[in-house]
Amino acid sequence: MQPIMSSSVRVISDSAFASEVTQASGHVLVYFWAPWCGPCRLMSPIMETVAVEYGDRLKVVKMEVDPNPEAVAKCKVEGVPALVMFRDGQQVEAMEGVQPKPKIDAFIAANLA
Repeated sequence: MQPIMSSSVRVISDSAFASEVTQASGHVLVYFWAPWCGPCRLMSPIMETVAVEYGDRLKVVKMEVDPNPEAVAKCKVEGVPALVMFRDGQQVEAMEGVQPKPKIDAFIAANLA
């Protein structure tokens, strides 16, 4: 079992990427981050809020980039923080850089529609 960051956001690794993301049905938002990334520290509480607000409509997972190169390469993540949206196992959109919550909400809403 993967460690749980909170009741809302699961921390995953390359070994769980397929089962948690690419084989999952519905919408999954992958939050790529790094402990050395200052902007990531700003985004982490926002991602917790997002996970709670969207509840069952959106699964939010968190993945540290350095120990998980396979998922980083698969998602073509070039900078952190990064958000990658999946729908029924397929990557549909991504954005990189620290974002304010309204912009994250708009990104999610566009992809949940």
